[in-house]
Amino acid sequence: MPEEFRVLAPLIVAALGTFAVATLGAVRPRLAPPLAVATAALALATTLLMPAGGRVDLAWAPTWDLRLTFAADGPAKLYALLATGVGLAVLTYAAGYMPRHAAHEGHLLSRTVRLYSLILLFMTAMLGLVLAQDLIVLIIFWDLTAITSYYLIGYEQEQEASRRAAMTALLVTGISAILLILAGVLLYTRFGTAQLPDILAQAQAGPFVTATGALIAIAALAKSAQVPMHFWLPQAMVAPTPVSSYLHSAAMVAAGVFLLGRVHPLLDLSPGLQNVLIALGFASMAIGGVLALAQMEIKRLLAYSTIAQYGYVVVMLSLGAVEGAAFYILAHALIKSALFMSAGAVTEATGETDLTRLGGLARSLPLLAVGSGLAAAGLAALPLTMGFFKDEVFFAAAAERGGVVPVLAVAGAVLSFAYTWRFWGNIFLGPLRNRVERIPWTLTLPVLALGVLVGLGGIVPGPAASLAADAGEAMAGRATPLQLAYHFDLRAPNLMAVITWVLGVVAILTAPRWATIPRAVARTGDRYGPDRGLFTAIIRLTTFSRRTRAFLEVRNLQWRIATVLVATAVLVGVTIVFAPPWPTFRVGRLPTSDWPLFLFLVLAALSALVATRSAGRLTLVLSLSAVGYSLAAVFTFIGAPDVALVALLIETMMTLLLLAVLGLLPIELARAPAEREPHPGRRRAVGFITTGFVFVICWGVLSWPAPDATMARAHLELSPAAHAADVVTAILADFRGLDTLGEITVIAVALLGALTFFASRRSA
Repeated sequence: MPEEFRVLAPLIVAALGTFAVATLGAVRPRLAPPLAVATAALALATTLLMPAGGRVDLAWAPTWDLRLTFAADGPAKLYALLATGVGLAVLTYAAGYMPRHAAHEGHLLSRTVRLYSLILLFMTAMLGLVLAQDLIVLIIFWDLTAITSYYLIGYEQEQEASRRAAMTALLVTGISAILLILAGVLLYTRFGTAQLPDILAQAQAGPFVTATGALIAIAALAKSAQVPMHFWLPQAMVAPTPVSSYLHSAAMVAAGVFLLGRVHPLLDLSPGLQNVLIALGFASMAIGGVLALAQMEIKRLLAYSTIAQYGYVVVMLSLGAVEGAAFYILAHALIKSALFMSAGAVTEATGETDLTRLGGLARSLPLLAVGSGLAAAGLAALPLTMGFFKDEVFFAAAAERGGVVPVLAVAGAVLSFAYTWRFWGNIFLGPLRNRVERIPWTLTLPVLALGVLVGLGGIVPGPAASLAADAGEAMAGRATPLQLAYHFDLRAPNLMAVITWVLGVVAILTAPRWATIPRAVARTGDRYGPDRGLFTAIIRLTTFSRRTRAFLEVRNLQWRIATVLVATAVLVGVTIVFAPPWPTFRVGRLPTSDWPLFLFLVLAALSALVATRSAGRLTLVLSLSAVGYSLAAVFTFIGAPDVALVALLIETMMTLLLLAVLGLLPIELARAPAEREPHPGRRRAVGFITTGFVFVICWGVLSWPAPDATMARAHLELSPAAHAADVVTAILADFRGLDTLGEITVIAVALLGALTFFASRRSA
C-alpha cells in the first residue's frame, strides 16, 4: 500500500463514511448507526496504521506555491487517535442513546441519521485539520469544524435555546476564525509560503511575529472556550449527549489547543505573549472551576470543568511543557468523554439532570458507576490512573517556573478535586432518590471501556507517554522525553499532589460553609459576564442596522443601490487621501482620429440622460437602445468588431423584447402619477458623488497606461498551465466557466430553498 494513501486513509474513510451514512441512512435509517460505528472503527484502524513521519505533498495552486501537504507527525497521530478512537466510543454510545432521545422528543428515527453523519463529518474535518501542513488547508478544515459544530449544537432546531447556543458558538468561533485567516494572509505575505514548517523555520522574534501570534492565539482560545470567550461552551450543553461527549472532550475544544501546539515555535518567540496566555489559562482554571461548583445541571458542571481543564493545557503550552500538554490532552479526552456519556446515561435511566435530585445510583447501575468512577478518579488525579500523571507533569512545569505559578497550579487542582467529587459523589453515592429504568448496554460499555483505559494508563503509562513525547517533539522542534513513573519521595510534584488531595478533602467536608460563594459568582457572571455583553452587542447592532436601513435605503431598490454607490465612493475617497502617493492626472490632447470615438461616447451619455428623464414608453426604449448602439459603435472604433457584432445582436433582441413587454402592460400604469421624491436633493447628491468617484477612477487608470501589459502577459504565459491552446480559451473555459458554474449553483440553491419553503407551507 503506498505511503501517501496510508497517510490519508483515515481522512478518506471518514469522508466516504459520512457520505455513505447520509445517503444510505436516508433510505434505511436503521442502517445509519452500524454503518457509522463501522466507519469510525475503520478510521481508527487506519489511524493506527499510519506511517510515522509519512507525508503527502501535492501541487494545489503552483503559481501561488500552495500545496496540499499532509503529514502523519506526532501531533497528527495523537489527535487523529483521539478523533477516531473517542469518535468510535461516542458513535457506539449514540447507537443506543439516539433512538431513546428521538422517542422522548417526539422525532422520527430518520432524523437521527443527520447526527451520525454530522459526527462523521466533524471527524473528517478534525482529521484534515491535524494532518494539514499547509496553512490555507488548515484554515479550511478549521472553518469546517465551526460550521459542522453549528449544526451539531443546534440539532434540536425547534428549541430556542438550541438555536441560540448554536449561533453563539458560531459567532464566537467564526469571528475569531477571521483573525486566523488574517494571520495566515500576513504570514504568507511576509514569508512567501503557506507551508507551516517553512514559516516556523523562518520566523524571528519581533513585533510582526508577536502580532500574528496574538491573532492565532485568540482564534485558538475561542475554540477551546477559554476566558473571556468561554461562555459559548455551557450553552452548547443543550445538544444531545453524544455531541457534548465528542465535541467538548476530544474534538472541537481540542482543536484550539492543537493549534497552539502546532504554532508553538512561533508563540515561543514572544515571551510577553506567552505570559498573557499563562494568565488567561489560570483565569480559565479559576473561573471554570468556581462556576462548576455552582452548577446543578450535570452536563453544565462538566462543561465548566472542561473550560478549567483546557486552562491547564494552555498554561502548560505557554510554560514550554509541550510533551506534558500532549499527555494532558490525551488523558482529559478519555476522562471527559466518559463523564459526559455517564451524565447522559444517568439522565436516560432516571429522567433527571439536577444533582440535588440524584443519588445512590451505584447500586442500580454498578458498571456505569465503575466506569464513571475510574474516569472521575482520573480527573481528580488520584494514583493508579492517567490523571495522576497528567497532574504530575503539570505540577512539574509549574514548579520549574517558580514564583506564584505553583500556588496557582495547586489551587486549580483543588478546584478540580472538589467539582469532580461533587459530580460523581452526588450521582452514585448516598441514598437512592429515583426510580431507575434499564438502559441499553451501548450506554454503559463505552463508559466502562474508556474508564478502563484511564485506569490502565495509570498502571502502564509508557504507551501514552511515548505518544505524547512524539507529539511534543514535533510541536517544540526539539527532543521532549517524557518519563512517567511513581516516585515515593519529596520532590515538588509529589508534595503539590499531596497538598491538593488534603485541601480537596477539606473542601469537600466544608462544602456547606462556602457553597454560596460559587453561586454568587455565577449570578454575577450571568448579570455582567461576557455572555450578556455579547447578547447586548448583538441587539444594539441589529437596532443600528435597522435604523440605518430605514434612514438610507428608504425601502426601494433605487436607494439601496444608491447606498452601495455612496459607500463605495467614500471608501475610494479615503483610499486616495490616505494611500500615497496620490495618482497623477494628465490632461492631454484629443487626437483627430479619436473624435468619432468621442462623439459616440457623448451620444451614449446623452442617450442615458434622456432615458432618465423620459416619461413615455417609446421614448424610454429608444433612448436605452441608443445607449447600446452607441457603445457597439465604440467597440468598432477600438478594434473589437466581434464584440460590436454581439452587442448589436443583443441590443436588437433586448429592444424588441422590451417593446413587446411594455406593449402588454396596461396603459394606466404609464399614466399613473410618479411617487413624489421625499428628499429631492438627495438624488442629485448621490448622482454627483457617484459620478465624481467613477470619474476619478477612470482618469487615474487611463492617465498613465502601464508601459507593459503585465496582467495580459501573465495570462498569456499561464495559458499552458491551464491546459489551454490560447488565452481566450483559458479565460472562457476556466474563469467564465467557473463563474457560470457558481451562478448556476446559486440559482439551484435558491430554487431548492423556495421549493422547501412552499412544500413546508403546503404541509402546514
